[in-house]
Amino acid sequence: MQKPFAPSADQNRDPILQVLLQWFECPGTVLEVGSGTGQHAVHFARNLPHLIWQPSDVQAHVEGIEAWRVEAGLENILPTRVLGVSGPWPEEGFDYVFTANTAHIMHWPEVLAMLAGVSRVLRAEGVFVMYGPFARGGRHTAHSNAEFDQALRLSDPGMGVRDMDDLSREGLKQGLQITDVVPMPADNFTLIWRMAH
Repeated sequence: MQKPFAPSADQNRDPILQVLLQWFECPGTVLEVGSGTGQHAVHFARNLPHLIWQPSDVQAHVEGIEAWRVEAGLENILPTRVLGVSGPWPEEGFDYVFTANTAHIMHWPEVLAMLAGVSRVLRAEGVFVMYGPFARGGRHTAHSNAEFDQALRLSDPGMGVRDMDDLSREGLKQGLQITDVVPMPADNFTLIWRMAH
């Protein structure tokens, strides 16, 4: 099959990589939730050889992710797992969890299910990295994000740009705490979460 391609994944992969180099520094295993096209998995596994990368997504995306993985021929990417955030989640623990551009396309109950799932699989000293557009304190951080939010809600009222404050509050209920917020290009952010002790 022809490999799926998202221009945005090509544009944001290096800024995200710079964040991952800082936070995913020790050898370990990474669960990527919502691997999408598979472009990120290959790029990050290639540039972070100390990590074992586990791509995952709903069944419809698995074939495309596998096309990228197989072509790359990297030993540190595992075969793609089928994972819908509402479950079931992997039985084993992971040192790191990564997700990009997923929270705004999931409905809110799915976002909550993702936070609950991450808290179950993330090891005690682990780090969860979430990239995407986010509002803050009930307000959009950029005009482009307000327009994007409106477009999302028109196509599906359950979708929308999520507010960091809401995510923070719900994460804490699951034992996850936002410890850093990294501004990114194109009016996006990377949220760094750790298990709250």
